[in-house]
Amino acid sequence: MRRRLVISYLLLMVLVLLALETPLAATLATRETDRVRADRLADATRFASLAGPALRGGGSGPLDGELAAYDALYGIGAAVVDRERRTVVASSGWKPDEGAGPALDTALSGQQFSGPESVWPWDSGPVVTAVPINDGGEVLGAVVTTSPADGVRRSVTVWWLLLAGIGLLAVLACVSTAFGLAGWVLRPVTELDAVTHEIAEGRRAARVRPRLGPPELRRLATSFNHMADAVSDVMDRQRAFVAHASHQLRNPLTALRLRVEELGPSLTDPDGRAEHRLALEETDRLATVLDALLTLARAEREENQRVTVDATATAASRVAAWLPLARHREVALRLDATDAPVYAWTVPTAIDQALDALIDNAVKFSGAGGEVTVTVRADGGGTVLTVGDTGPGMTASQLDQATERFWRAPDAQNVDGVGLGLTIAAVLVDASDGRLTMRQGEPRGLVAELWFPAPAPGPPEVVAPPEVAGPPEAVGPPEAVGPVWR
Repeated sequence: MRRRLVISYLLLMVLVLLALETPLAATLATRETDRVRADRLADATRFASLAGPALRGGGSGPLDGELAAYDALYGIGAAVVDRERRTVVASSGWKPDEGAGPALDTALSGQQFSGPESVWPWDSGPVVTAVPINDGGEVLGAVVTTSPADGVRRSVTVWWLLLAGIGLLAVLACVSTAFGLAGWVLRPVTELDAVTHEIAEGRRAARVRPRLGPPELRRLATSFNHMADAVSDVMDRQRAFVAHASHQLRNPLTALRLRVEELGPSLTDPDGRAEHRLALEETDRLATVLDALLTLARAEREENQRVTVDATATAASRVAAWLPLARHREVALRLDATDAPVYAWTVPTAIDQALDALIDNAVKFSGAGGEVTVTVRADGGGTVLTVGDTGPGMTASQLDQATERFWRAPDAQNVDGVGLGLTIAAVLVDASDGRLTMRQGEPRGLVAELWFPAPAPGPPEVVAPPEVAGPPEAVGPPEAVGPVWR
């Protein structure tokens, strides 16, 4: 935009200079030409006053010497011509073929002639003047001079170069002023653009300095800051509400579960015991939903601190944690990675929680006899973790909806889960500037791929992976079940 503004200012300046300097240049050329023409007419008039005796046949008198001295001193050819166009007296520099014909015709008709009107730098002809010689009202002949126009052309050229220099200085001053003015006008716009990108990248504390640029843009910057403050406050209130609501709901939920558990020994009717078991399962399901909401609220916070994580060690820790559940469900869970560490630059626990969600899904849907493979490798300037299974997979339309909150596949409505696991994983991966992609496996199953950027060069300060703990269904009570997806 700055370039466009400068070009528009420059174009306007050039047009103004052309409008001013073009007529001025023409006026200067005409003025220099008129000065020379006036001098030549005065000289020719003087010679005409001396030409009377020569035309009456009484000899040239002093005219011959005057013309010779004039030619020798100024290099201007002059001649006296009678009414029959015969040359009576002429200097050595006289050349009758240099445009003297029209001038002689005008002079013999009784009028003075001087031309051209203006001498331009590219012209090559002389300045021609012709004055009639009168005697008692009768035209006896004419005095014609041909003056080289080199001096006039040089003067005009010098004036034009001076005008061009002044115009160039004006253009340079205009460009310098235009850059300064454009920078002053666009500085708040540039800062507004930069701050908008910072806020889009998660740095919600970024603000525009409101004291830059013209008043209109200062008001825009102030309004933008107010809007950013309002949006940030609304987002904080929303996340605080989710976190507080989830936390507050756990207290009555825990009390409800304890009371339902106390009712268990007093139930003797088989139907009552079944209803009691279903009530406990529903409280566990509600606890899982609340835990997932708390995790999602924490994952969406603006403070996205980055740490260096050994992806190989973290993947090994999570595979070891889920291995008992995989054996219980008769699913082969294995890790495909080298012994060398592969580092990733992520927000804390991003790899842990994302792998938990993906492995939980893969083990859950692979079924007895299925296989789940977790691979870790360095690729594309970052770290890639892949979780592949041999389950039924997803259709293309289901893959497009998989990251939506509380979404579950139609054929998985009766499977444990609340539909927030993949949402949490996607938020954590996005906060780490990573990518989460899913595709159909070959020949069947689902392949989920996580990509995280590599840390900056230098000795990494690695955050140790969490201690290995078994999955909820293998080592703890039902209410400890972590978030799942699908």
